Amino acid sequence: MHNPLLERPLSLYSNGEFIAGEGEEIVVYDPSSATPITTLKAASTTQVEQAIAAANNAFPAWRELGGYQRAEYLSNIAQALEKRREHLIDVQMRNNGKPRFEADIDVSDAIATFNYYAEQAEQLEAKQNKPFDLPDPSYQGQTRLEPVGAVGMIVPWNFPLVTSAWKIAPALAAGCTIVLKTSEYTPLAELVYADIAQAIGLPQGVLNILTGAAATGIAITQSKKLAKLSFTGSNMIGSRVMQSAAQRCQPISLELGGKSAIVVFKDAPVESAVEQIIAGIFFNCGQMCSATSRLLVERSFAHELIPSLVERTRNLKVGSPFTEGVEMGPLSNLPQYQKVTGLLKQAQQDGLECLAGGEVAEDQTGWFVPPTIYDHIERNHPFWREEIFGPVLVVTYFDTEEEAIELANDSDYGLVATVISADLARAQRVANQIWAGHIWINSPQVIFPQTAWGGFKASGIGRELGPWGLSAYLGVKHISVYDTRG
Repeated sequence: MHNPLLERPLSLYSNGEFIAGEGEEIVVYDPSSATPITTLKAASTTQVEQAIAAANNAFPAWRELGGYQRAEYLSNIAQALEKRREHLIDVQMRNNGKPRFEADIDVSDAIATFNYYAEQAEQLEAKQNKPFDLPDPSYQGQTRLEPVGAVGMIVPWNFPLVTSAWKIAPALAAGCTIVLKTSEYTPLAELVYADIAQAIGLPQGVLNILTGAAATGIAITQSKKLAKLSFTGSNMIGSRVMQSAAQRCQPISLELGGKSAIVVFKDAPVESAVEQIIAGIFFNCGQMCSATSRLLVERSFAHELIPSLVERTRNLKVGSPFTEGVEMGPLSNLPQYQKVTGLLKQAQQDGLECLAGGEVAEDQTGWFVPPTIYDHIERNHPFWREEIFGPVLVVTYFDTEEEAIELANDSDYGLVATVISADLARAQRVANQIWAGHIWINSPQVIFPQTAWGGFKASGIGRELGPWGLSAYLGVKHISVYDTRG
């Protein structure tokens, strides 16, 4: 299949036009073969400034357009994504190494997000200028929800199409304009939003998309002309974004890392529990901030659950996304591959008890890592405490409900968790006491646009999705009117 989305002679979209980058060269790879797909040019610092200027110039008219008309644009983006579904699936299979079923889920998620925020844009318009009474009858109060302005966005490489949708859709619905930097590893998916913006006639400057690496991101975070920064990625880079924003007391939203728990009680159906554990850690090759990478099993259930889990893990079909039946692809980029394989070697040196995987074939092509399980992990070991961002699961055991909760909360992070039990009252009770932003009970990680996304503790600041995602791009304006006629 010829895919025009893989060919990008002009790699930046600024002020309504595709232009050539003037910064460093970025080689985009197919991780399943470790071969280049294409080479793009990053945005220079001057081009970042030009895109930010375009976003600011476009802001007043976009803000004044109103929610109903912005909703039409959002619906058109959703329809345009659907028309490009097959090409978008192909891009993500080639550039991210996602198996086809995962790439298809991402496209559906992005479409659902734009449709949801089209509804939110209409509802926002209906809420404006609603009057309400104040204690003094001479006064009347009014509230408006105003877009914060031109927003800088930096998105990661693990879910490029989806993460971008989670930021672009609510920001456009709110009336904000955007300068978005793609990941240097996976810029091809995000550039589709530029194609669509041009095709549907989105006003110039409303959405600007820049290809680039660290230098481009730094130029965005240091700009005094952006009203807010929204970042998704590692805690290390998130900390730098936060420091930069702090220089100007600039508002930020951060969606960062996780070391999430999946708690399995002995009354859980074995087969269902195994599938939820597998999906929670090996979907997207474990490259998820939400990966439930810490498995907590009720001790008396271990003899039933663990053998089935190990057998299913060893039989997972790992390979090229274009091979029929593949369940897990490669890691998406070479630096992440080098990090994860280095950790597997460290595990061998530490003498960790490996139940599955743990060794990488020396003669392979592509950045493949086997699905791996380590048993009886100590709570002071880095594998218990630190995010790996790869297909590595660690296991420990508990005897009581209270111990399960204590273990689940034994983390610097608080993004998500999963509880599996046939006793729904207990599962609900445990979920209520786990300190995380999104918790599933007896479910894989299904994420609806209507739900909240974000975490407690070191997992970030703010929430995406749902009405909270829209609020992230709005400021509250109160107007008090003194009526002298009264």
